[in-house]
Amino acid sequence: MSLMRIDNVSFGYGPGRRVLEDVSLEIAPGDTIGLVGESGSGKTTLLRLLLGLARPDSGRITFEGTPLDPRDRAFMRRFRRQAQVVFQDPYSSLDPRQKIFSIIAEPLRSLRVEGDHARLVGETLEAVGLDASAAGRYPHQFSGGQRQRIAIARAIVAGPRLLLADEAVSALDLTTRIRIVELLERLSRRMSLLFVSHDVGVVAALCRRIVILEKGRIAEAGETAAVLANPRHPYTQRLLASVPRLTTKEASS
Repeated sequence: MSLMRIDNVSFGYGPGRRVLEDVSLEIAPGDTIGLVGESGSGKTTLLRLLLGLARPDSGRITFEGTPLDPRDRAFMRRFRRQAQVVFQDPYSSLDPRQKIFSIIAEPLRSLRVEGDHARLVGETLEAVGLDASAAGRYPHQFSGGQRQRIAIARAIVAGPRLLLADEAVSALDLTTRIRIVELLERLSRRMSLLFVSHDVGVVAALCRRIVILEKGRIAEAGETAAVLANPRHPYTQRLLASVPRLTTKEASS
């Protein structure tokens, strides 16, 4: 069974403002998928639908075969534990008034996860490459890359099966970006990953499958290596010609 399915989904913000048109996508357990497109292609809107923050005008979204219904509070609580998100800006996504422990432990409290929260937070900090002692500090005491690691720790502390990353490295400098991509690659070995980006190069370094979104429609999809080696759609060809690539060789240099 697929982990999450999007079947023929369309969505608009009003008459004449159609953003997504007949989009279908399947996320299987262990998948790493890059959702690529320029600004205005519908990436963020699709992510909102996947998080249950909006409902499609037509089509269906399911998680483990159950329809994603934002009105079903019991289902959404279970879903939130299984699917978490990391946002683009590591500076605005963390509450500056709270210590790191409270920030990372928040999903444990809101999702009613039992267990030793202090131990879970410490282990999760170490899993993202930070010392457990960071829990006693505030966001302003960390660099942008470290803050993004903290945001990732908050997303994975409850043990989700699906991680949604929304332009999670685009606000970082190149060196930090490479390190966060390496971290996400390690995490993707134990959970599914949908990586939303405008950068084909980062997706090439991280994701086994790629979906190209153009003006709310899927222009091309398939194995990342195959699509990038032989892009068939003119839009994909233009993206490859215009976006700098982050290759494995560059990442290791």
